[in-house]
Order: sequence, then C-alpha cells, then structure tokens
Amino acid sequence: MPRIAVIGAGPSGLSTLISFRQAEIEGMQIPEIVCYDKQEDWGGLWNFSWRTGTDLYGDTVHNGMYQHLWSNGPKECLEFGNYTFDEHLGKPIPSFPPRPILYDYLTGRAAKYDVKKYIKLNTRVEQVTYENEKFYVTVWNKPEKHVSTEEFDFVVVATGHFSVPFIPEYPGMESFPGRILHSHDFRNAEEFSGQDLLVLGSSYSAEDISLQCYKYGANSVSIGYRNKPMGFKWPPTVKEFFYLDRLEGSTAYFRDGHNQKVDAIILCTGYLHYFPFLEDKLKLKTTNRMNCSDLYKGVVWQNNPRLFYLGMQDQFYTFSMFDAQAWYVRDVILDKIILPSESEIQKDIEKWKL
Repeated sequence: MPRIAVIGAGPSGLSTLISFRQAEIEGMQIPEIVCYDKQEDWGGLWNFSWRTGTDLYGDTVHNGMYQHLWSNGPKECLEFGNYTFDEHLGKPIPSFPPRPILYDYLTGRAAKYDVKKYIKLNTRVEQVTYENEKFYVTVWNKPEKHVSTEEFDFVVVATGHFSVPFIPEYPGMESFPGRILHSHDFRNAEEFSGQDLLVLGSSYSAEDISLQCYKYGANSVSIGYRNKPMGFKWPPTVKEFFYLDRLEGSTAYFRDGHNQKVDAIILCTGYLHYFPFLEDKLKLKTTNRMNCSDLYKGVVWQNNPRLFYLGMQDQFYTFSMFDAQAWYVRDVILDKIILPSESEIQKDIEKWKL
C-alpha cells in the first residue's frame, strides 16, 4: 500500500487528511497516511499560544496569532463545503468571528472526520530527501528526543508560509532604545497603551494591529509604507507616512519630511517561504504571490509530481482554497486525475505567470 507523509496539521494539512477520510467513508481504499506537526496540538497558526521565540523544547514557535484577533474576511468566504458554521455552532453567527471561534470550527470538522489518529504531534520534520522513487522523511520526536526516518511514496507540504518573519533593517535600529518586534510576536495590544508606536507595513497585519493598538489606548500610531498608503479614514491619532528613512535615537525620520518620536516599533513586513527540511531539488523558492513558479495547478511540484505544496499562494479565501487544493491532490494520488505530459505541464505554468 502506498504511504503519504503530510507535513503540517494546520488548515491545509487538515484539509488533506479530511479529503482522504471522506474518500474512505465513500468506500474507496486510501493509502496509509502519516501527518507530522511540530506543535503540541493541531490547528497550525490558529493554535494560539502565549509563547514567542521558542517552545518548551527550544524549537521555534510556529504560531503568530494574537489575543484579540478577529477574522478579516467574512465567514461566508471561508466556510467549508461539507461542514457549515451553522452545523458546527447550532445557530447563526455574525460574518466576522473572533479567533477562538475559527479555531473551534476548524478543529471541529477535523474531529468529526476523526483525523487526529493520523497525526504525530510534537514531531518536527528534520529532512526530506528523494531517491530511487521514494521519499525519506527524518523526524525528531521532541518529548522523547528521538530521531527516526521513514519511507514514503508521496509527500504533501502543508506547513504554510506565515511562520518565518521577514525582518528588514533600517539605519539606526541597532541604537533604538525601545522595543522592536515583528507582528509574528505580537500577542496583546494592551501592552502598548499610552505609547507612541511606529508600525511598518501596508497590508492586513499593519491595518489590524494599528487599529487594535488605537482601540486599546496607544497614544499615537504612525504607519510607515513603502509603495502606497492603505488610504483608510483613520482615527485622528493614526496616520500614514511615506517610507521610513532612518532612526535617530527614538525619533523616526520619513522620506516625506515627517519625523515622529516613538516608543516601540512593530514590523508588519510579511513572511518568508522557508522549507529548511527539504533538500534543494525539492524546495519551492518563491515570494508571496498568487502564482508560484514550478507548481502545476498551484500544488503539484513540476520537477517531481509525487510532491505537493498546499496553501503557498497569497491568500484571502483561505479555508475553501485549501479544500479545493487538497481534493485535487487527493485525486491525483488516487489516480482519479491523470497529470498531462511534462511539456503540457510547462505550458500551463507559463500561461499563469504574471
């Protein structure tokens, strides 16, 4: 029987497991599946933790959620086709639920489909290699401090790309007297009450964290953007300025001539696609974009169609997109979808390049 390694038990990984479980419920024979996740519980980024930096075992913290996060997309765009919010909660709810509700919904479906039996938690994937038409996956069981290697026929990379921060550097950062943190380590806006903040970035996190800090009592929020401002009708104490030029002590100088004294800096500067466990010939190298090079239909690794990447695109319709990708990957593995020739795959990839 073929064996599949799924790396990550967050939304993408859980969608993969549920897709196979549904096939099994419908009477199909499915391969043996092993899912590895380095966290102590399932849910990926939605598995909130107070920790930043490293976990109990010295491993890097995957989670980047914060205490008062609410969905920035309507639940109607996130809802699973086979498990509605109404079914899960037993009643209708508003369109923008808070973080705990989304986590409960995500893991509630996974529990309904009984997929936890496939998952090995607190198990970090150290290395994935491919030779002689087999993948060799080496993992570290963190509590037992034990390393082992298993053989697989297929690998699904479902680790996401919102866990390794991109941290730029600006002149004067090394002598800034206040706190500098990436949004990945932001946990609660209340700690910045009464402070003058500099938020660097112009996307979802910059918008949300700026407004949260305002709501929880920040004295002022200066948002530094590089390309174009978000341009919202901000509260009076939240303002956007063009391009941080440098820091001198606790004063931020912008290229539009403005300067502002700040107590702390929050970097909402995005994340890196980072797969240190994959050997180079298997490694996706891309930035955050809608179309990732070398992925047929956004999921099949062009150079080895036994390797799949889920959720690697810039995202909005997240949960539903993960399901669509997972069902496609499942049907490729089960030979319900036959991939075209290498030349046709290349043509399709070229067609979608931006």
